[in-house]
Amino acid sequence: MQPKKIGLQLSAYTKEFNRNLNIAFPVMLGQLGHVMVGLVDNLMIGRLGAAPLAAVSLGNAMVFIALSLGIGFSFAITPLIAEADGAKDIEKGRSYFHHGVVLCTLNGVFLFLALLLAKPILHYMDQPPEVVALAIPYLEIVAFSMIPLMIFQAFKQFADGLSQTKYAMYATLIANVVNVVFNYLLIYGIWIFPRLELEGAAIGTLIARFFMLWFVWEILRRKKKFAEYFKWSRKEFLKPDIFKRLLALGFPTALQMLFEIAIFTATVFLAGTLGTNPQAANQIALNLASMTFMIAVGLGVTATIRVGNQKGLRKFKDLRRIAFSTFLLVFLIEAVFAVGFILLKDWLPTFYIDNTEVILLAAQLLVIAALFQLSDGLQVVILGALRGLQDVKIPTLICFIAYWLIGFPVSWYYGKAEQLGSMGIWLGLLAGLTASALMLYLRFNFLSKRLIEKKAVLA
Repeated sequence: MQPKKIGLQLSAYTKEFNRNLNIAFPVMLGQLGHVMVGLVDNLMIGRLGAAPLAAVSLGNAMVFIALSLGIGFSFAITPLIAEADGAKDIEKGRSYFHHGVVLCTLNGVFLFLALLLAKPILHYMDQPPEVVALAIPYLEIVAFSMIPLMIFQAFKQFADGLSQTKYAMYATLIANVVNVVFNYLLIYGIWIFPRLELEGAAIGTLIARFFMLWFVWEILRRKKKFAEYFKWSRKEFLKPDIFKRLLALGFPTALQMLFEIAIFTATVFLAGTLGTNPQAANQIALNLASMTFMIAVGLGVTATIRVGNQKGLRKFKDLRRIAFSTFLLVFLIEAVFAVGFILLKDWLPTFYIDNTEVILLAAQLLVIAALFQLSDGLQVVILGALRGLQDVKIPTLICFIAYWLIGFPVSWYYGKAEQLGSMGIWLGLLAGLTASALMLYLRFNFLSKRLIEKKAVLA
């Protein structure tokens, strides 16, 4: 093929990069803001020692499982709002928004109670006793923050569906400042505040999440663009068919996130069986990898929004081209991060802790993290595109197969001390994410082609 023709074909995708990034950038910053809450906790608590850092890892492992379910349900709001927006149907969009807020509120309460009931599990997971003792009080406080966080998610996903991604970003970034301030005051006991260490970090997170909810509600309700959506009416409230549609999209999406988050959480428990230092190293590598992953999440949301819009407009050729532009963009971005992890693997862990063994172990894990950057980024963006098509059931099955029938057995077998230890655990992650990216791509390729063919036949 001639270079000029290749260039023209490539430009069909690259010309969408600016639009993709304009939508994705606020989401990226907002998602990074969520991770920054954990990063700040880790950096501040890491100065207290390896055991407190491992305790935060263990407590957050439980929270992340609940978080994956809650956020997964909330993700159902975005493609439905995006499709309604593409079809210029404000009434339908308003109904999805209102029902989404109710569903997310109930979800937050349920997840809070579930985390409290799940606390005793930590005693039976072969974790270091001193780590479990520190993790439980931390978990109790952070669990309550699930309620404001889930309600915030409803507002965030609604605004994302309208391509207004910047307001949730503002809320998240300002909330991070609140979190940093209260963490500093409460972890170390500065000024009139008591020294609460891990519990202080949890209280800082709780305060920040209530602030984040108040801020996003206040800013959205005052904007003219959202005025029609904030008109609450009893006659359109609590319609079972709307709840059913949200649940039909939300439950499989929640399972998708659960399958992925759970395998990362499993690495925390598997690393804990190797000892406190491997668990602390695992937490450092996970925290760094999750920061780059949030960039991909931003493009995944962009794929959902733009594919949902094109679906509402029934422009299926543009839908496929735009989706592929997001796949190409995330591949290029994650390739840069992969190189960065390899070059900086010995330096990045030193920001968290000054334990030489932990730093060495974390540096080894970052090499594997660099390798799975590409597949991890691709799989989340392709999932976003499939969500825009409102295709969630088969992708859920794909996620289960990739993570739990392919990835986890590798982690479990090679993650034993007599095998490869922590490196073996992360090889399982690499295998699962790569399998997921490949199978999801095949699924999207099939569905997008079929939509184009069907429209051609009907025409």
